[in-house]
Amino acid sequence: MAIFTGAGVAIITPFNADGSINYNKLEEIIDFQCNNGTDSIVICGTTGESATMSEAEHVECIKKAVEFTRGRIPVVAGTGSNATHTAIELSVAAVEAGADGLLVVTPYYNKCTQQGLVQHYTAIAKEAKAPIIMYSVASRTGVNIAPETAATLVKNVDNIVGIKEASGNISQIAKIMNLTDGNIDLYSGNDDQIVPIMSLGGIGVISVLSNVAPQQTHDICAKYLAGDVKGSLELQLKAIPLVEQLFCEVNPIPVKKAMNLLGYEVGGLRMPLTELTEANTEKLAKAMRDFGIL
Repeated sequence: MAIFTGAGVAIITPFNADGSINYNKLEEIIDFQCNNGTDSIVICGTTGESATMSEAEHVECIKKAVEFTRGRIPVVAGTGSNATHTAIELSVAAVEAGADGLLVVTPYYNKCTQQGLVQHYTAIAKEAKAPIIMYSVASRTGVNIAPETAATLVKNVDNIVGIKEASGNISQIAKIMNLTDGNIDLYSGNDDQIVPIMSLGGIGVISVLSNVAPQQTHDICAKYLAGDVKGSLELQLKAIPLVEQLFCEVNPIPVKKAMNLLGYEVGGLRMPLTELTEANTEKLAKAMRDFGIL
């Protein structure tokens, strides 16, 4: 059984003026998500600026997300690291905190081999007794999960169950599904490819768009899973201009600005991320108005 189907929000991390995590605001936006169709909270991912967190902050943020979600929907914790031992520590702590699953990005900067990936994920899965979704985003990490590697891990490690595919390479994704006989929980890692990936057997998305449009993103998935492919596609295509603006600068710069434009007062970004430019802010606001959320 999958950790979740549908739209999981790669949720932002709100900050106070001094740069500390604003847990009161995190509770507020988790409630917003739970009340507006989101199917899972994905905490401490790329969009959550986890790479700027200390390990203590990372674990505390996961604990708070589990507490604030109160069992209404599953919580998936991002616990990847460039060091295997750190990923194990974060993963074990997340399971102890009550996370329903783990999202583990490929080790960044070290650029390991495919055999290194097999050993890395196997070591984490051995220690952290929870379902694991591998996260393939070579544009960020420099390491792609090859279809053969994904298949090896899913077939040989019981609690490695899924993959968040953000390569943008539909041919690669098709090959993953072929080599696993479809026995892998496939999630789109790109908001502009939800329908194409679901057409290959995907069961949902781990989404940036869901931060500002949770019901609409849920509906793209729900309509597809219910057999309403045309309706799903219409929603997907309508969202494309907004998705483009949510990635007009490095994620999560635009989506955090979008949340602030919606009045959520989620604070700024941790350096080296910087505020969205004025020109791009105007384009983002227009896309939000055109989509009907501002």
